[in-house]
Amino acid sequence: MKARTVQLGEVARIGAGQGAPQDRAAFTKEGRPFIRAASLEVLCGDGSDSTLERISEATAAKHRLRLYSPNTVVFAKSGMSATKNRIYRLRKPAYVVNHLATVEPGEELDATYLRYWLESLNPTRLIQDIAYPSISQEDIQAVSMSLPDLPEQQRIAGQLEQADRLRRTHRYALELSDTFLPAAFLQLFGEPAAISAGFPVETVGSLFSEERDGAKCGPFGSALKKHEYVPEGIPVWTMENVGENEFREEGCLYITPEKFEELKAYDAQNGDILISRAGTVGRMAIVETKHPRSIIHSNIIRLSLDPSRCLPIYFVVLMTFFAHRVGRLKRGQEDAYTFMNTGRLAELRIPVPPLPLQEQFALLVARHERLRAVQRESLRQSEHLFQSLLHHAFNTPP
Repeated sequence: MKARTVQLGEVARIGAGQGAPQDRAAFTKEGRPFIRAASLEVLCGDGSDSTLERISEATAAKHRLRLYSPNTVVFAKSGMSATKNRIYRLRKPAYVVNHLATVEPGEELDATYLRYWLESLNPTRLIQDIAYPSISQEDIQAVSMSLPDLPEQQRIAGQLEQADRLRRTHRYALELSDTFLPAAFLQLFGEPAAISAGFPVETVGSLFSEERDGAKCGPFGSALKKHEYVPEGIPVWTMENVGENEFREEGCLYITPEKFEELKAYDAQNGDILISRAGTVGRMAIVETKHPRSIIHSNIIRLSLDPSRCLPIYFVVLMTFFAHRVGRLKRGQEDAYTFMNTGRLAELRIPVPPLPLQEQFALLVARHERLRAVQRESLRQSEHLFQSLLHHAFNTPP
């Protein structure tokens, strides 16, 4: 049967949820799930409603909340959540907040097909003013869609669901592997705050590399002007290059070799630790670059440790996962982990295990990173497969 073109409002009931009760006592551990706009991040990630707030039938009646049936498809229609393109199909009956659009498919429309069609549509394109994100129900109703017969919808939906399940599995495997580093750290070194660990405690400043001048902040103020950046040359590492325990070469700025000579006191070499001092303060990554010369920006602290005493990976994992649990890392009443300046950083006191134990940990991390590289590639391929199938099914750019 040839597909026909219809408006979404002809084959589905378009609506919105109701206002959330303002009384926190209205939410309990029992009852039906209550879905907010913020809930979509979790639901679209693993599909579990176990962490959602719940409302009893009596409370729902008091606040005139409607219980939406399974297969209702929801997405954010107002607020910044409306810019995220998070589409979710209800698996169980649930109450829905008024910031979410509700699309209830009729008999001619398969709910799973609808969910993926909406993802390919990307409802964010219906926002009229990005400064005040909002999508009207009328605009949702008026969207045109190509509607094949029901068996064909179900075939397409089944194919997309399998590909989606594959990419979610790969994504979950990558997320699960994130737990390895702190677990391996605890297995080798024990709880950092435990006095019984028996490791000497030293200041970070005492571990600085004397050859590299320890810790240096990047050039400030007029040291680098906008016009001094060039399309290519010597990399300048900024916050964009420091991920969560991940160094990224792409997205850097560049200066000329001549400018580098003026600022080479702020050079960065492989093995140096970069720490963000703006944005997400305290984020860390170990430099691993193919460029023989590079420098740091003013929003970055470069930390060069003496590798014969403290390996970079030990320090990064300690600070990334356990700094908030180490009482010795506090300086008076201030939280020294904010890393706002090198003086405070140098005064931090950390446990320093024997170098052979640190090297054993570094070997485990290296093996783990090789596994993560394989997992990242698997996720990339499964994501590409899903987007290709979505493009083929709905003729949208992949």
